[in-house]
Amino acid sequence: MPRATTRTRRGVAALAIAGAATLLGQAVVPAAPAAAAAGCAGAQHDFNGDGIRDTVIADPEATVSGKERAGQIHIVYGGDKGTFLLSQDSPDVSDAAEQGDQFGFSYAVYDANLDGCSDIAVGIPFEDVGTVKDAGLVHLIHGSTAGVTGGGLGTVGFRQGSDGKLAGGYEAEDWVGYAVAAGRSATNIPFLVIGAPGEDGGEGKDMGMFHYVYGIGYDVAHVAQDSTGVWEDPEPNDRFGASIAATDRHFVVGAPGESTATSSGNREFAGGVVAFRPSINTYGIPDPLFGMGQGRTGTGDTTAQTDDQYGAALAMAPYRPAGATSNTDSLLAVGVPGEDLATTVDAGAVHTYHIKADGTVTPLRWIDQNQPGVEGEAEPGDFFGRRLAAANTSPSAPGTAATMRLAVGVPGEESTEEFPEEGGVQILPLLGDPGTGDSWIAPGDGIPAAVRAPRTLLGLGLGASPTALYVGVPYGPAGNRAVHAFPWTTPNGGAPTRTWRPGEAGIPAENAAFGALLS
Repeated sequence: MPRATTRTRRGVAALAIAGAATLLGQAVVPAAPAAAAAGCAGAQHDFNGDGIRDTVIADPEATVSGKERAGQIHIVYGGDKGTFLLSQDSPDVSDAAEQGDQFGFSYAVYDANLDGCSDIAVGIPFEDVGTVKDAGLVHLIHGSTAGVTGGGLGTVGFRQGSDGKLAGGYEAEDWVGYAVAAGRSATNIPFLVIGAPGEDGGEGKDMGMFHYVYGIGYDVAHVAQDSTGVWEDPEPNDRFGASIAATDRHFVVGAPGESTATSSGNREFAGGVVAFRPSINTYGIPDPLFGMGQGRTGTGDTTAQTDDQYGAALAMAPYRPAGATSNTDSLLAVGVPGEDLATTVDAGAVHTYHIKADGTVTPLRWIDQNQPGVEGEAEPGDFFGRRLAAANTSPSAPGTAATMRLAVGVPGEESTEEFPEEGGVQILPLLGDPGTGDSWIAPGDGIPAAVRAPRTLLGLGLGASPTALYVGVPYGPAGNRAVHAFPWTTPNGGAPTRTWRPGEAGIPAENAAFGALLS
């Protein structure tokens, strides 16, 4: 989690979600991975195996069993089949809810044991291990035809230490599970990427690393920036592993604290990203493809500035180029929320890239709110790009500007002086001119808002599926807390097609940051 830097930050930067608390119990031993479970349909994002997509809504700041900020996740089963409240106090989940854990700070959905039902890997980066504060943990919780935790498969715990599954001794503020992402490789091997951006090393504090869990036996590889073939060298405060995004063909790991040397001096927290292929290479790690810092060409660092935090947010979508018969490529969006545009401090920007099947990368676009045709105008403290979501809305056809879509969170946006940091979400094409086919939603302008208010910070909760963009409203007036699903083609101020609220449709009314993460 990035710490304060030399630049004075406004409201959003002060929103760092930190935590404390817990004594880690032994993980429940899982049953042997199933080749296929009877009744599991094999659909994506389907925990109970009925073939209908389920919805995940995280509230990592929720109070659980009287423990503040213990965190919980709402699983909303598709087809109006009810909800399930998942926490460390849930049946068949090891450990227990404790103050400050922030269960659900990150999560990834995938079929880890290839039984046809989706599973969920939940990041708990502020979990204490014994007396070691914020060492971090990831719980892998299995789905089944009886729903989440209903199949008796137990949970698998991933943490560092001699009695854990991950390499290295646990240390204070390793933040294992700060970011997670998952997928299934081209050879049908499930994989999970676990970020530990607070990992220390010989070069100093918070260099960061990630753990790569692959196969139904949960084999683990461990990658840092001094691993063979990985771009750049580890340095203090790189925070490698603070952000992760994946498709089935590629994954990308952010190092938003990466320093960049320029002719006029060292730019701290300029940021960087490193891309990998899911396949394990001869060195026993996922195959590194390339790394890069900021530059409008995608290869140079000439525009890197102190505290840009290039790579603080990432989003990827599978891409089928013209002439291909499947989604062999990936499109990548990299957020640069601290980007200054001339004298407009922390306006923010986004870079987009095409990662090809051969592992090479081509830069596509630089996007900011001052681009021709793009809705809005860049202002100080907008933090455009602080959160990102991307989708391919037609994965069985070649991708186009109409089907490859990107949502950009702008949590510092203010429509009037009366509502500072009210926030908003920009929806743009992931291919082609960003000013064509873009739209804007905000509180009272597409987002139903009974009471508009300052510091709603809309744009901090984003999620994506091929059929919908999910926008959470985790902050601001309690009466506005909700998750809204929008068509990717929604016009300016367009209405959501579905809404989930605390206290409705079986969702408990008590909440703290309902919709901080969602999918």
